[in-house]
Amino acid sequence: MKIINLIKKILKLKKEKEVKNMDEMIPNECYMNRELSWLKFNERVLDEAGNDKVPLAERLTFASIYQTNLDEFFMVRVGTLMMQMHSDENAKDNKTGMSPKEQIHCILDKVKELEDKRGIIYEQLMGELEPKGIRIINFNRLSNEEGKLLEAYFDNHIAPFLSPTIISKQQPFPFLANKNLYAIVLLKTRSGKRKFGMVACSNRVFKRLIEIPTRPGTFMLSEELILHFVNKLYPKHVVYEKAILRITRNADIDEHDVYDEDLDYCDIMEKMIKKRTKMAPVRAELSRDVEPQAKKELAHYLHLDKKNIIVDKAPMDMSFVFQIQNRLHENKNLFYKKRVPQEPKAIDRKRSIISQIEEKDILLSYPYESMKPFIRLLEEAAEDDTVVSIKMTLYRLANPSKVVDALIEAAENGKEVVVMVELRARFDEANNIEMARRFEDAGVQVIYGLDQYKVHSKLCLITRYKDEQTKYITQIGTGNYNEKTARLYTDFSLMTSNEQIGKDASNVFNSLQRGETVDNADCLLVAPHCLQNNLIKLIDEEIEKGKNGYIGIKVNSLTDKVLIDELIKASRHGVQIELIVRGICCLVPQIKGYSDNIKVVSIVGRYLEHARIYRFGKGKNQKVYIASADFMTRNTLRRVEIAAPVFDSDIKEKITRYFDTQIMDDEKGKELKEDGNYYERLINDPKINSQELFFEESYNMNRKE
Repeated sequence: MKIINLIKKILKLKKEKEVKNMDEMIPNECYMNRELSWLKFNERVLDEAGNDKVPLAERLTFASIYQTNLDEFFMVRVGTLMMQMHSDENAKDNKTGMSPKEQIHCILDKVKELEDKRGIIYEQLMGELEPKGIRIINFNRLSNEEGKLLEAYFDNHIAPFLSPTIISKQQPFPFLANKNLYAIVLLKTRSGKRKFGMVACSNRVFKRLIEIPTRPGTFMLSEELILHFVNKLYPKHVVYEKAILRITRNADIDEHDVYDEDLDYCDIMEKMIKKRTKMAPVRAELSRDVEPQAKKELAHYLHLDKKNIIVDKAPMDMSFVFQIQNRLHENKNLFYKKRVPQEPKAIDRKRSIISQIEEKDILLSYPYESMKPFIRLLEEAAEDDTVVSIKMTLYRLANPSKVVDALIEAAENGKEVVVMVELRARFDEANNIEMARRFEDAGVQVIYGLDQYKVHSKLCLITRYKDEQTKYITQIGTGNYNEKTARLYTDFSLMTSNEQIGKDASNVFNSLQRGETVDNADCLLVAPHCLQNNLIKLIDEEIEKGKNGYIGIKVNSLTDKVLIDELIKASRHGVQIELIVRGICCLVPQIKGYSDNIKVVSIVGRYLEHARIYRFGKGKNQKVYIASADFMTRNTLRRVEIAAPVFDSDIKEKITRYFDTQIMDDEKGKELKEDGNYYERLINDPKINSQELFFEESYNMNRKE
């Protein structure tokens, strides 16, 4: 008997050792650098511009989105890395161990590769536009007569508004505005001395697209016209090289860097916005290559490494594509089929929406379903005598905004209205400042967030006093209270009368009003203190099930190393894991012995995938949450975020089916493999485009009889 017990003890110790070994250090091949992963996402956006299955005019939009995405990436992410490179030599990426310098080097190499790809796609797009009556041409394709007409146009309508400069001791290198276009010229005087000349090409007076008078629908970009005749601006010099120049400046600035105790918070943010326009360049783009010495001098003037100067094969500012789309608007075949968000048939417009929520939770799925029922909720609450207060967290708002109008009406009707306006919504600060001041003028109590934590949650709490009882209507969303983006982004909006959710939401708002964060909650998962730790507990519950465990996560980005390691741990214990990650994914799936049981799918389509779903387990007992938080450290530990449990069985089933459909999307869904690349899939016949499928179902389900 002693021998048997000894053997059991040895086997137990062996199993414990095996489990411990499974949770030890994870090899680097399981991780991808977040910046390089983001570039892979933006490449998927660019691929849509080159996808001949996408309507031609819509492909122009994807080409523009790719560029604006890349601009913001340099302004924020590369800007941060460059500051780290100069201030912290020991800074390392916590997943791949790459230094800021190594990351920047890899980023620039990849961007140059992507710019070559963009140039090819741009030429394809322009070629396909010609049979549709639209041409963007250069001087090589003009007749002598057309050239003379454009020269006259330049002399009379453009040259008078240009201010050519020459860089010298008396005229230092000029300040270049972020993302503006400039003609940069290399000049020689009659004595042979070399100089730089500079002309700003951005002007409110002349058009960006200049139509050729003899050829309707044929255009030249204004900067190309300026560049062609730039020699006329320097009559005493010889122009021997020229190019269009565009710089991108760092925009990653903290409001504490501009803190002034004499300013209120709105003034601080306005000061920050002004400072952002003058920060150091992080990238320079040229429309054509110039001699090495000139490039070296340009890098010196801009305080950049020569490697940060990129030669583009397509226009550096793609905003003109929307003018082209306006010219094509009558040709419906060149655009996506019109889609209109539907009002759910299950919601009775003739009845109080508050009473309907009290009867049953309501879930809205944007953009397939309209945001109007939520607007109705706010408008009804503004008029309802039983409503005592309305409290909301606001991050990015439309302008104009029906949400703002309803809240102001409620305040004017004597309700207590409290809004947490997060002014630090990057690049939306000015709009949020304007809204905040409008709220203050209307008597709304405005909170401007917390010192250490950005408030990113999407939470609305309506408190009522009826029949001598306190009652709550709570709305939790995955996206902003923005009527415009609700038609473009996929998001969920849950409206519930659940008492416990209401109490937790009340606790969140009371904490925010005290300038504090929530330490615990009974129902909601609330970052920064009780989201990541609770997610780990939920993952551990699935680990206990081993091969019977299941985890399904849909987020925009996955970078939180703690959660990545926990998911890999679950995979090693046999848990089946499905991840839908639109953008950055620092977890590499299918690595033998580590992430074998993890599948990662990214969907890039007509609508921006934005909803966050957390699933744990399967069947009736599965736990389902919708959330405002991605699996990023900034969301889980450095922001106020909310994840809400879904209790209603019908809604839980709807979200589960939504997730299962998207994981099978093989029209717009690409799968990340162990080599770090995304691949097309062939699962269904015919292929499934989940976004189009959901819209068709919404039309069919909510069609009026």
